[in-house]
Amino acid sequence: MIRKSIGLLAGMLVTVAVYAAGAQLRADHPDSYTVRRGDTLWSISARFLSKPWLWPEIWQANPQVHNPHLIYPGDVLDLSFVNGGPSLRLEPSVHHEGEAIPALPLDAIKQFLKDSRVVDPSQVKDAPYVMGFEQADLTGTAGQNIYVRKLNAQPGQRWAIVRPTHVFRTYGGDEAKQSDEMAANIADADVATTDTPWMEEWATDLGNVTPNHTFRGKTLGMEVTVIGEAEVLRSGDPATLLLLNSTMEVRAGDRLMPVDDNPYDPYYYPHPPKTLPENGRVIAFAQERLSQVGPYDVVVLSVGSKDGVDNGMTFSLWQPGEKVPDDVNHSSWMRDSHTWVKLPDEYVGHVMVFRTFDRVSYGLVMDGLKPVQKGARIQLPE
Repeated sequence: MIRKSIGLLAGMLVTVAVYAAGAQLRADHPDSYTVRRGDTLWSISARFLSKPWLWPEIWQANPQVHNPHLIYPGDVLDLSFVNGGPSLRLEPSVHHEGEAIPALPLDAIKQFLKDSRVVDPSQVKDAPYVMGFEQADLTGTAGQNIYVRKLNAQPGQRWAIVRPTHVFRTYGGDEAKQSDEMAANIADADVATTDTPWMEEWATDLGNVTPNHTFRGKTLGMEVTVIGEAEVLRSGDPATLLLLNSTMEVRAGDRLMPVDDNPYDPYYYPHPPKTLPENGRVIAFAQERLSQVGPYDVVVLSVGSKDGVDNGMTFSLWQPGEKVPDDVNHSSWMRDSHTWVKLPDEYVGHVMVFRTFDRVSYGLVMDGLKPVQKGARIQLPE
């Protein structure tokens, strides 16, 4: 089912440049594609383009399509040519099947869409907290009453129960403007450290919260995980709440925050940044015990909505080059006398942001040539 303008040369089936953005068609691109369940915007655009994040640059929506970035199973994407240049046209199905196609595989990111938040540490410190359970139990499970202090709420209101998990900080103490050498040196730093005055002060209040690396950089935010939901039965100090559900046992010291019914935007599309945020780095991994990650792993970036980052924004990741001695050009056999040379940065992969907070973002590694390590710098995806 080939649909191209009359007179189009067969040679145009190979990769061609598109507009000023430089989007390129894959040499093996299909002429049309029917959207299926399980597809994502990234996987579909990768069928047509060598740079999937540039899909909007060649998108031409039909007039009847209200939002060109919402596509559904059964829709047909057709590659056509307008004024000598390629354009993706959408032929909507008569009956949409299910929900719109997401930008990323939801199975890889779902726990970070609703169950995790990044807030200012002061919000956690000042939040209402669980202080006890009915029958003097040490922990609480669904169906039990829990007692909460500092809660100003009325009966019937629901609250999320959260547990602090990580403190995210920049690399180094100077707004993440430290040298690439420092970033490389701490790339493999152990996240499980409590060597900070902040940790000593809050150890009793917040439990086992760990900073994301050992350097005392500027605090970007605190990650909390939603572990349950409770409903107010009686106000007071302490207030009585019914624990409606929980993913783990609730402990004394767990915090309460308002329920967020719409924590994220499920519909967005891959796109490059208009300008590159300054000093963006990979500062943590979702799987904190790993020293490096790869495709479809979640990473934490040190830039957020206040830096101009939004959902779908795509970056390339570059690992800072190590500093090594030049064993050839030296005047002595002693290692300390060698000339030290910083190796070039190395491209390792692409990351797409799927949830942003003020100064921190969650991103999914989409592809890569090498494993991603902490300290990797973000650059324009080109």
